[in-house]
Amino acid sequence: MKLRPLGRSNLQVAPLALGGNVFGWTIDEPVSFAILDAFLDSGLNLIDTADMYSRWKPGNQGGESETIIGRWLRRRSAADRGKVLIATKCGMEMGPNEKGLSKAYILRAVEASLRRLQIDTIDLYQAHQDDPSTPLEETMSAFAHLIKEGKVRAVGASNYTAPRLAEALRISGDKGLPRYECLQPHYNLIERAGFEAELEPLCLKERLGVLPYFSLASGFLTGKYRSEADLSKSVRGKGMTKYLNDRGRRILAALDTVTARYRVTPAQVALAWLIARPSVTAPIASATSLGQLNDLVAATRLELDRDAVRTLDEAGA
Repeated sequence: MKLRPLGRSNLQVAPLALGGNVFGWTIDEPVSFAILDAFLDSGLNLIDTADMYSRWKPGNQGGESETIIGRWLRRRSAADRGKVLIATKCGMEMGPNEKGLSKAYILRAVEASLRRLQIDTIDLYQAHQDDPSTPLEETMSAFAHLIKEGKVRAVGASNYTAPRLAEALRISGDKGLPRYECLQPHYNLIERAGFEAELEPLCLKERLGVLPYFSLASGFLTGKYRSEADLSKSVRGKGMTKYLNDRGRRILAALDTVTARYRVTPAQVALAWLIARPSVTAPIASATSLGQLNDLVAATRLELDRDAVRTLDEAGA
């Protein structure tokens, strides 16, 4: 499987990343371990999580996903650790006064993540969201400190606007600080305008890696939700109402057309469309079963021709 450079860092990433948001939320530890084992065997190499996954589940406190990944890594050999890249995030609320991107908080948050993950170095540490209350120079200085200490290899941003991302890059350049090497935007075949208008040109210009999250629009692009009656199929079903409109059905129809032609699944086509974007390094997608994981892996082998890409582009324009 051909690896792709992540920005200007020395990290080389397979064309699809595994989302860890489901670990400790919709799947338990044994199922998570099985998916992680199959993921490693597939040749993919980037696992993306966050300290606050999955704090939203009743009874959880946050850190559940990192803890499961850490226990899985401990079961594997040291050689296996060298085969995977661990990406996590900080900045979203973990408790009273436990959020943001101040230097003091970042230094506390990284220690907690390292402890849960049971590793010495996080390959990619990301600001989960912008923190307008903290100067960007302070945030980037904190990341520089972590890189110097060997606790982090590279840093990235998630959920930044184009102006704030550009300003962070400028400050890093002016002050001689490490820069954000990648962006995690909300981007997929149906959620396009927010990224393509300003962020995509900036990422291409600055040679930033792009790791889109919600690559399958929380399952809508799998074709699972086609009517109001389908919304009860999963815990994410209620969120699909916003896509059940003329544009959403047009995109599903385009997916069906391409799917029938290539004899694959809608999920594979939606991910292959993202993988083919010149700006995208690796879309992030999660799996709750081995069957779903196999679908994700298969997407990395699907190459869409120009007609297929045009059909999808036009449907989602």
